[in-house]
Amino acid sequence: MNTFDRFKIYHKVIDWLHSKLNAQQFIIFSSILVGLTAGLGAVALKMAVHYLQVFLSDASITGKYTMIAFPFIGIGLSALFIRYINHKKLGKGIANIIHSIARRSSLLPRDQMYSHIVTSAVTVGFGGSAGLESPIVTTGAAIGSNYSRTYKMNYKERTLLLACGAAAGIAGAFDTPIAGVLFVMEVILIETGISSFIPLIIASATGALCSKIILHGDVLLFFKLKQAFNYQNVPFYIILGLLAGLVSVMYARIFHKTEQFFLKYKEAGLLKWFVGCSILGVLILFFPALYGEGYAGIKALAEQNIQKVFSTGILGEHSTLLGILVLSVAILFLKPIAVACTIGAGGNGGNFAPSLFMGAFLGFAFSTVLRELGICDLPVSNFTIVAMAGILSGIFHAPLTGIFLIAEITGGYELIIPLMIVSALSYAISKYFMPLNLDMKKLAEKDKIITTDTDSFILSKIDLKGMIENDFIPVQQTATLGDLVKIISSSNRNIYPVLDKDNHLRGIVQLDMIRELIFKQEMYEKLKVKELMRKPLAIIDENDTPHSIMKKFDASQLWNLPVVRHGEYIGFISKSGMLEQYREDLLKHIYT
Repeated sequence: MNTFDRFKIYHKVIDWLHSKLNAQQFIIFSSILVGLTAGLGAVALKMAVHYLQVFLSDASITGKYTMIAFPFIGIGLSALFIRYINHKKLGKGIANIIHSIARRSSLLPRDQMYSHIVTSAVTVGFGGSAGLESPIVTTGAAIGSNYSRTYKMNYKERTLLLACGAAAGIAGAFDTPIAGVLFVMEVILIETGISSFIPLIIASATGALCSKIILHGDVLLFFKLKQAFNYQNVPFYIILGLLAGLVSVMYARIFHKTEQFFLKYKEAGLLKWFVGCSILGVLILFFPALYGEGYAGIKALAEQNIQKVFSTGILGEHSTLLGILVLSVAILFLKPIAVACTIGAGGNGGNFAPSLFMGAFLGFAFSTVLRELGICDLPVSNFTIVAMAGILSGIFHAPLTGIFLIAEITGGYELIIPLMIVSALSYAISKYFMPLNLDMKKLAEKDKIITTDTDSFILSKIDLKGMIENDFIPVQQTATLGDLVKIISSSNRNIYPVLDKDNHLRGIVQLDMIRELIFKQEMYEKLKVKELMRKPLAIIDENDTPHSIMKKFDASQLWNLPVVRHGEYIGFISKSGMLEQYREDLLKHIYT
């Protein structure tokens, strides 16, 4: 029996179960399958990157100078895959998932079930300075989305299984089932009903089980606490939380500016690859800790094995403790540049692992400075670990994820109090200076979707193409007043779009504008429509978002606005129609 025959049997079995189980039972059953598949995908990606890096580190060609060539290879392979196999359609980052939920009915392309694994594996495996968690989450989400599409589930069920895949991906990457669920709730889903918890928990637990059974300690990020929590250090944890918030904002701004730099090379793929990889190579040459995910460096710092982190770079060969602290601070500023160069040059990765990396270096530098100055004998390992939660909370605006992720990877809740303090303060500071997290800011800048509250989320989901009304009778600008009166007599509208011979919108005529002229028959042949029309106060482009359209309605104080496609008239959208659709969607959101 070949693989195709096995798949057909597998598909028939699920179809049979679908017909026998009720909707809730089938969702729970499906969450297990999605969680298992997403968990195995996470495990496969982590193992592929681990063994690729082991191979490269053991290869005879590896050295201080030759290793900077590896990112050129990995990022180049990723860029080629995206260009020639994926046809430049690879949506990157958590923003891609959120946009799909809001604007694409939670549908993700089928190729994203494997394309993110391939591209991120070669990117990070060859030393690209980015994380694997974002590709893992996207892969899991795509698995859930396409599973639900195969079995013809509705939007709500499809979104839930998409979230199940994402939760299982995070859980599989770290062996942290609770953090998987919380990440989805804080970052991906806007509101989660109580009925969604069971499938999410089951999927996340299944993904974590895959990780626990298959992965070993060298692949997983895991710490053993060396010192217990001391309540006398609370004031220093408070300071650390404030610093974590500021560093999170700094990371987001530097990353964003560097990312904007690469937009100028959008069409110049080869130049973009060369520039990005060259910058990354130079950074790695001076700061080898920027090579790859950075989890080896995190573990070394937590274990206070600082020579392992700083002994290979050009600047770190003979560093004193002061020099090491200076290098640590420099890395805090350079890591976001390295990540943006990796992604901007054509690689695939995310900001999850870099946020933990940044936290580790912040916590290490902060606690070491205070120890060396004789202010307080702080537990460096604990501060290194807790700061990871702080930066993660600040960058992603996900404090609960930060708290429980670190609690789970340390194997207990000994540090739960400092984790709560640092994560909450970092989140508050970051939220004040940066109201939207990195992914939401991207979407907001493009005016595609803002999901910080339910109202904006529901408005973003409105299908504008279905809102366009085509029963407004157009009139040519060369027509006479008499021609217009004939059109008015057979119309139940009071607005008439004025077009030229190429169907381009030139203006509009409102009934109120010509009401007095209608009864002056002597003017029927003297006046042309182009003399009666006026320019619309606002025009909607078919690619405008619901948010921008509502802004145009508010600014113009009109209830109907014309819609164009490349200047060509295609219809009108009414404000009342959008509000009615919003009301219907809101009721569905509340009662389903």
